[in-house]
Amino acid sequence: MGAALQDSAIRVERPSKTLRELALDKVRDAIVNGYFRPGDRLVERDLCAQLGVSRTIVREVLRHLESEGLVANQPNRGPIVAMLDLEEAKQIYEIRGALEGMAARLCAERGDKAIAQALDESLDGIRRSYAEKDTAGVLAHTSAFYQTLFSMVDRHVAWGVVNLLTVRINHLRSMTIKTPNRDSDGPAQMKKIVDAIRAGDGQAAYQAATEHVASACAIAEKLLSAQAASK
Repeated sequence: MGAALQDSAIRVERPSKTLRELALDKVRDAIVNGYFRPGDRLVERDLCAQLGVSRTIVREVLRHLESEGLVANQPNRGPIVAMLDLEEAKQIYEIRGALEGMAARLCAERGDKAIAQALDESLDGIRRSYAEKDTAGVLAHTSAFYQTLFSMVDRHVAWGVVNLLTVRINHLRSMTIKTPNRDSDGPAQMKKIVDAIRAGDGQAAYQAATEHVASACAIAEKLLSAQAASK
């Protein structure tokens, strides 16, 4: 018995994430948060040195990010941070508007006070993160806000669709949240969603949700159009 206790006391715990997954998280966050910008080359040798991992892991990470749409392979250049495509962005916002509007309406019609309370908690986190200039925090709390919106009305399939686009959505969101007044306008628009849900007004919740997405889409369209014009 004593030997068994001693063995368990010194046992090495397996990490919750593999080295590949940790490296993937680091590079993905670096792209989404703007450390690597659209069009930047992603040189394997440099990434190996920065991450402290093997070239095999770096190649696996780049292939995975290519499948997510964050990395593109260009002839004679190799992997680069993918340029955000205007038409693709519009389609992403169309999907967001339709699904988030639906979820907001259902939340309002559910008449459960716990929904608005949970959304308020995420909204408080968004405001704090903006005040602290914590981009990663804004993205995390915003994702939590929308996960609550869908999960509270058991729309797990719809959330799964949105979640598949989360990486691309956050790539766009990381641009829009840095624009002037977005730190106040964004939370104010989201508060309208919460207020309508608390009031049980399904149509107002739907309208507030779709208007918030339309506002973000207009900002992204302006930014992406400017980027395209500068090339």
